[in-house]
Amino acid sequence: MGARAVFLVGFMASGKSTVGRELARRLGWEFVDLDAHIETREGQTIPEIFTEHGEPEFRVAETRALRDLADTLEHDIVVALGGGAFTQEKNRELLRAWPTVFLQAPVDELWRRCSEDPEIRPLRKDRRQFAQLYADRLPYYRQTTISVETSGKDAASICAEIEAALHLSATNPRATRSPETGGS
Repeated sequence: MGARAVFLVGFMASGKSTVGRELARRLGWEFVDLDAHIETREGQTIPEIFTEHGEPEFRVAETRALRDLADTLEHDIVVALGGGAFTQEKNRELLRAWPTVFLQAPVDELWRRCSEDPEIRPLRKDRRQFAQLYADRLPYYRQTTISVETSGKDAASICAEIEAALHLSATNPRATRSPETGGS
């Protein structure tokens, strides 16, 4: 059997990396954060790429990294995409063979999460622009295989919904144990 993959899609601060790490742990799969992968490949942080080369060049690097990743899948993997990756038609085409999951949350909650996060996000400017960018991307996010509402849920609950919807079963013997409580 070939490698299996799940790609997580959503706006900034939707929980793609957090949920992705937890889902990979539960399934016993590898986890890749596409933005971190791009930073390694390019030798620059995402904000540096945006500042020095602009968003169009970043999108080229993003597609190149995603294509290389998709073309060389050797292990079962969960991939957290950057917030704008799925809005690019080339990227949606690259992912056509695998399930994609939209991690959905209200824009006000996403703004709050971003405001509390020290990470520099080049496309997070003011509240109005943030809401407009979310609205612009929403039609693309809705083209995913499934959507999971994340508001008010912990990563384990979100992962359980994804596993059920995609008929995935944990291969990691510790997958059903929560590291904080030791239980499920």
